[in-house]
Amino acid sequence: MKRRLLVPALLLASLSLPVAAAPYACPDLAVARQVNACPTEEELKHTYSGFCSDDKKAYAGETDNCMRYDDYRAMKNNALWESADGAFDGYVSCDLPQAGLKALKATGMKVAKQGSITKVVCSYASGVNFTYRTKGSCQVVDDKACAANPSACQAACD
Repeated sequence: MKRRLLVPALLLASLSLPVAAAPYACPDLAVARQVNACPTEEELKHTYSGFCSDDKKAYAGETDNCMRYDDYRAMKNNALWESADGAFDGYVSCDLPQAGLKALKATGMKVAKQGSITKVVCSYASGVNFTYRTKGSCQVVDDKACAANPSACQAACD
C-alpha cells in the first residue's frame, strides 16, 4: 500500500522542481555555416520582374523596394546562415564576403518578444544579426557587463 502512494508522490515532487535556465552566448561566426545558396543574378532579375509587376502588391503599397532594381537586390540577395550548434540563425547579405562574415565579433545582445516567441538577438557589424527563438522566457544575464564586453554577453532562457 505504501508503495502505491510513494510513486505518485515522487512524480509530483519531480514536476515541482525548478528548471535551470539554459545560458546562450552569441555564436562565433568563424564556425557558422551557410544553409542555403545565394541567389544568382538571373534568379534575382526574374523574381524582381515577378514581384514588382504584381498589381495586387502595387495597389496595397507593398512595392517600396521596386523603384530601383538595386534596392530590390539589396533586400533579396541574402542567404540563411546558422551557428555551429544550429541554435542561432540569420540572413546575411551575399555581398558580404564569407571571410568578412567569419571575422565579425558580437557588438551586442538584446531580448525581444514577438507574439508568443522570445528572440535573443545577437548583433554584429555590417548589419548582421543572428537570432535564437524560443517559446520560453529569456533575459540578458548582466546588462552592464554585456554593454562593456559584448563578446561576453549571455542570455538565460527557460
